[in-house]
Amino acid sequence: MRGMLPADVLSRGSGTDMNDSYISVDLETTGLNPKIDKIIEIGAVKVVNGQVEGHFHSLISPRQKLTQRITDLTGINDEMLKEAPGIEACIGGFLDFSGELLLLGHNIIFDYSFLKRAVVNQKLEFDREGVDTLKMCRRFMPENSKKSLDNACAYYDIKRTASHRALEDAADTCRLYQVLWERYGSGHPEAFAQQQLIYKVKSEQPATKKQKEDLRYLSKYHRIELSFEIAYLTRNEVSRITDKIISKYGRIK
Repeated sequence: MRGMLPADVLSRGSGTDMNDSYISVDLETTGLNPKIDKIIEIGAVKVVNGQVEGHFHSLISPRQKLTQRITDLTGINDEMLKEAPGIEACIGGFLDFSGELLLLGHNIIFDYSFLKRAVVNQKLEFDREGVDTLKMCRRFMPENSKKSLDNACAYYDIKRTASHRALEDAADTCRLYQVLWERYGSGHPEAFAQQQLIYKVKSEQPATKKQKEDLRYLSKYHRIELSFEIAYLTRNEVSRITDKIISKYGRIK
């Protein structure tokens, strides 16, 4: 496991205005759309009564090749994910780690949407409340300033050890949350209130045997080297990929 958050970086909030028990979570993904993109890394920090109690970290195979853009952004490459487990082998461990604690994140609905889809696909339940440091930054930082985690940490003089890696981002979100509370909590406690996270998703069905065979034959016919593992595709994914190939190369004659 890479760099950990020291146990003494957080102080307890006063009263009930600051949530001092939570899971700070961050994901790295193949893209921004939870309907089509995949999780490649989960990092989480458990804070209970203001004290760091544990860390969760895992690289995750998306079962497809990463784009150069994602590798450049995160530093994660295909070789690093070669022996990584799939999301179905990791999501249960994350649920056990997080328990019923609320989620903290910088744009938490982004991470929640990917996690929710992964959980639902395993036919499990996952409904949580959350606290979003991005919303706080939009309220308290200058209007014309960028509000990414990198920029927010720089604005509040929080030294970062790494960026766009899940565990470090989760840890720095803890630090940012603490600084925001210390500066603005007493005057604006409503900005720190937890809210129900809402993302509706249905369980995805695995692709049928025929769908997978047709896609293999279609790619072979057009001499296309696929960048993903067909065996793990869903019905919707196979349909979308098939339509894309036909649109570009045509049907089998």
